Amino acid sequence: MSRKFSRMVALRYRDFRFLWIGEMAATAGRQMQLFAVNWHVFELLRGQSFTLSLFGNAIEMGSEAFGLGLLGLTRVIPVLLFALAGGLLADRFDRRSVMLMMRLLAALVALALAALTVADRIDVGMIYALTALGAAAITLDFPARQSIEANLVAARHLSNAISLNMLVTKIATVLAPALAGLLLASFNIGLVYAIGAAAFLAGAASIGGIRQRGKRTRPARINWRTLVLGIRFTFGKRIIMGTMLLDFFATFLASARTLLPIVAGDILGLGAFGYGMLATAQPVGGLLAGLFLSLRAELKRQGVVFLVCVAIYGLATAVFGLSTSIVLSYLVFAMTGAADIISSVIRGTIRQLMTPDKLRGRMVSVNMLFFMTGPQLGELRAGIAASILGAPLAIFGGGLAAALLAALVAWRFPSIRRFDSAADLKRKPARGRD
Repeated sequence: MSRKFSRMVALRYRDFRFLWIGEMAATAGRQMQLFAVNWHVFELLRGQSFTLSLFGNAIEMGSEAFGLGLLGLTRVIPVLLFALAGGLLADRFDRRSVMLMMRLLAALVALALAALTVADRIDVGMIYALTALGAAAITLDFPARQSIEANLVAARHLSNAISLNMLVTKIATVLAPALAGLLLASFNIGLVYAIGAAAFLAGAASIGGIRQRGKRTRPARINWRTLVLGIRFTFGKRIIMGTMLLDFFATFLASARTLLPIVAGDILGLGAFGYGMLATAQPVGGLLAGLFLSLRAELKRQGVVFLVCVAIYGLATAVFGLSTSIVLSYLVFAMTGAADIISSVIRGTIRQLMTPDKLRGRMVSVNMLFFMTGPQLGELRAGIAASILGAPLAIFGGGLAAALLAALVAWRFPSIRRFDSAADLKRKPARGRD
């Protein structure tokens, strides 16, 4: 076993260890806040409904499902507004400093949620507004965080670094909802927000220990031309764009996480603690898959593996939508997490190795428009569909559509299907001018 763990070579790099620890803390803060916000909105709107007039027909819609869906919209608008700006910041300024500032902003948002909740002066509108501000901080942080990874480890160890970062993210995503669910069962929601704020601060402190600042020796100027250059590079790489598009549509169609309070509370008959346990299923699956990847050498036939994982993600989501068994729901939801982590590692390795460092932040920001808007818009889609059709049918239909989409891409894009491993990317990446 010790020989297997020696393959976690990225942890030999001091600065990567600080990033790794900081990411665990910040992810715990994000997940606790996400969990608490979803349950908070569900509780505030529970049992309410409204009538929507569509083409002369009155449609009765559940406020709780629609309200949860609107959370996806509040999270996606900052991505659309700030994703490309975040890429420019990552390529122009000290990446470590960008991360520090954004994590401090996230901590302030969590503290505001905590204070308003404890004072009993919060409403759904305030939750939406603060959620949007927190999403803006995450959006501006993400390109810098992803771009700095390649500055902290040798190129041959980048895949291992990505796997380890995803592994630690899943660890935090397992522990945070479980802890939050336990706290919600006995204490005010404000306590969960406050602990999330402390986690953001701890993550910022760890990032402060990084010595490599991720600053380019010849910084890109911030203007329209440099932005267009990053967009053109990303859209010009067929494999990068193919994986981005499939990721977007799969998560748009099969995103079910925002409906978890309804699944747990109304379908499975669980309370806040049971909701917390169910929320751990997806990250537990991702954790097991991430551990498997971190202990392996490079995956082979990655294109086929990627497509199969997307199909499994969709099919498992479909079964989750129809399940009324707690055990089955947990198992298939865990399968979605495992499939997602494997496909994410493959996508991340391809993107990082095919992109020059001076364009990496902008490439990541373009990618954000796909992988972050997909699930958030999917939450809005799922919320609207569930308010009309019911949560089970909304989740089932979306998952089945995602699986069929993976089969279509496998048929129409043979270049993705034939992709084997990083050895295919040894060609010199395209150059970009600043």
